[in-house]
Amino acid sequence: MYTPWRSLLGPDAEPSPSRESTRVVFLLPDGGTVPLHRVRDRRVRRLRLTVSERGVRLSVPWRVSERVAQAFVQDHAGWIAHHWGRVRDRTPVVDWDAALPATLPLWSQERAVEALPARTLRVTPGEGDGRPWTIHRPARAGGTAVRRALHEAYVAEARAAVGRMLPRYLGGLPRPPRMFRFRALSSLWGSLAPDGTVSMDLSLVLGPPAAFEYVLVHELCHLLRADHSPAFWAEVEARLPDWRAQRGFLRSPDGLALKARWRAIVATR
Repeated sequence: MYTPWRSLLGPDAEPSPSRESTRVVFLLPDGGTVPLHRVRDRRVRRLRLTVSERGVRLSVPWRVSERVAQAFVQDHAGWIAHHWGRVRDRTPVVDWDAALPATLPLWSQERAVEALPARTLRVTPGEGDGRPWTIHRPARAGGTAVRRALHEAYVAEARAAVGRMLPRYLGGLPRPPRMFRFRALSSLWGSLAPDGTVSMDLSLVLGPPAAFEYVLVHELCHLLRADHSPAFWAEVEARLPDWRAQRGFLRSPDGLALKARWRAIVATR
């Protein structure tokens, strides 16, 4: 009998009584392959596929059989191939030692990049919509230094966005967040630590401001509810009525592609 898992790469972690995780290789209709991360979890209520630049994630309810899970993936092979191609096509790696890219993303806009000679390395996005990035670059500055400066510029954009958005949501919270951290997150878009520190995926600054705002509101609401119960979502709804649209975007290939784009232009390899 045909199985879509061509080769077993091994368990992702030691199995627990409530969660099992395995990585396999899935055969695409054109003969290509894509990494597939299969997670069986007691908290999962339905079979679900998501595609990112790292591959495919299959969430499986605990009592669903292996045969049913494999058939579900195989039935969606064409969908997987389509979205895998879209994600991969959007991740050209920038070689900062070779040449500057023509554009860089910020808040869902591709902005032109201008390079200027300078004594001190500095990267600044233009003020207002559509204004170009300016990279003041000494001749001695290598690609790693430019990437680091760009990272700092994106962090500054994220902090400025929180500064604009946060005041309107502080009312009704038991306490303000302790602090904000902005960094690349492997799968999550945000998290709230027990001490009140909010972490947000820095690739959010590449996408729509509304999606950034949704993640911010989501984590703030965890100060009220430390779960994803109906009561939690009611708190989100009261503050951001269109949250479903923003969550849908972040779960879509367009949203997931933000993480790939971030790694391609900023993350250190």
